[in-house]
Amino acid sequence: MPVPGIAESQEATLPRARNEHNWQVLAVDDQPEVLASLQRLLRRRGFELDCYTSPLEALDVLQSGSHRYDLVLLDVNMPEMSGLELLPKAKEIDGFLPVVMLTADDSAETAVAALKGGAFNYLIKPLDDPDAVAITLARAGHHCRLQRRTRDLEKKVSESERFETLVGSTPAMREVFGQISKVADSDVNVLIQGESGTGKELVARAIHDRSSRSQGPFVALNCGAIPEALIDSELFGHTRGAFTGATGARPGVFAEAHGGSLFLDEIGDVPLPVQLRLLRVLQEGEVRAVGGTGTRPIDVRVITATHVDLEQATASKQFRLDLYYRLNVVNLSLPALRDRLDDVPILASHLLDKHATRIGREEKMHFSVRAMEALCIYDWPGNVRELENAVQRALAMTAGNQIDLPALPRRITGGLAALTRNNSDESIGVVSNLPATGPEFPDLTWTDSHGFSDAKRMALHEFERAYLKRLLERTKGNISEAARVAGIDRSNLKRVLSRLGLRGTGTS
Repeated sequence: MPVPGIAESQEATLPRARNEHNWQVLAVDDQPEVLASLQRLLRRRGFELDCYTSPLEALDVLQSGSHRYDLVLLDVNMPEMSGLELLPKAKEIDGFLPVVMLTADDSAETAVAALKGGAFNYLIKPLDDPDAVAITLARAGHHCRLQRRTRDLEKKVSESERFETLVGSTPAMREVFGQISKVADSDVNVLIQGESGTGKELVARAIHDRSSRSQGPFVALNCGAIPEALIDSELFGHTRGAFTGATGARPGVFAEAHGGSLFLDEIGDVPLPVQLRLLRVLQEGEVRAVGGTGTRPIDVRVITATHVDLEQATASKQFRLDLYYRLNVVNLSLPALRDRLDDVPILASHLLDKHATRIGREEKMHFSVRAMEALCIYDWPGNVRELENAVQRALAMTAGNQIDLPALPRRITGGLAALTRNNSDESIGVVSNLPATGPEFPDLTWTDSHGFSDAKRMALHEFERAYLKRLLERTKGNISEAARVAGIDRSNLKRVLSRLGLRGTGTS
């Protein structure tokens, strides 16, 4: 029966108004006084408890789906049905619903049984520290909402497919999608700016595919990957014998993209002499092959991209101002992944499905709660490209259908380990060392006046700065050595250090 004075039956009362910002908890314990105490302690800490002394009645509530709970708080020892028996039944009803076990038995055997059965965590009676209990339960609730949000977003991926493989639901990405829709049919030149790995080529393809040129070719060229001596030939083509090794004629990417779209990535790396010839092609609408005597007309929409600041490059005379204005008719700026961390769950799941299908995995793959949490707090200096690399690695390292923490690169899981002691099922081997009232957390009182996203960003910033400052001290300021120790690319580390106002020494 629901505990009188704590939770009334639905038949006897009208449904209670619920605060959607509070954590919704189904609490089950055969001792009414324990439930009453929990409700008093947790109500003012943002939890709403529906309390039951009967595990069978609580199971009926879960099966009915009448309420959407964020977590279950479940006593282990109950005469009608033990918590360890109810645990798998609850997980079968809702696999995303975390279960936190209550037990007076602090033996490792009970903890191992609970965690192996799928429990998120366990708390040992008596619950002497309400704040620690609240932190443990809040983490469980956050995991639940994160997993459910990912599932809900997965159902909406098809809506994002109108932008090809671009996926995201944050305001920043919705703005990008809106800009793509507006500029796609205008046929003007577009300059896409953003850090390396943010998906600039995907945006270019989306613009092409939604334009009137979609039936024409889409040709992409990375200007930064071509030697200066060959870039003229790649862009404009060459005739046979135009230079040593030119054993045959080649049309060049402008001719190949005739009637369609040409995407020139890393346009800021094009040498100044080539910039002038590129400007003439754009102005005159015709191209002359290297070694050729005549010109041919071209009908091409040019989409360019760069990770450098072209305005600054024009000021320093590294990029032609007239070419900049010719290319920058419409400017699209892509957000870094660290600035849209709320998109990480749906991006990670989308990439997991994509690559699992590509390699022939028949079973539906998913991330464990702890693995997803690690992905969501990492800074992603390499942006979506780094996330995709991590997903592919995790797939290669995983035999089953669940991606767990050990399958992720250490640089990604390190932030999670620093913020909270690992108490997931990966810790079963040392479960007896877990704190009785949940994981250790840093002082979070400063977060009281901030929302979750802002607080998470601030905490991550503090961790980054402290970690990298200590790392530079350890490596005597050598950025190359620091990058090796941290397990990240040197250029990405330099970018993060610059953003945090940190500098290394002896980094030649």
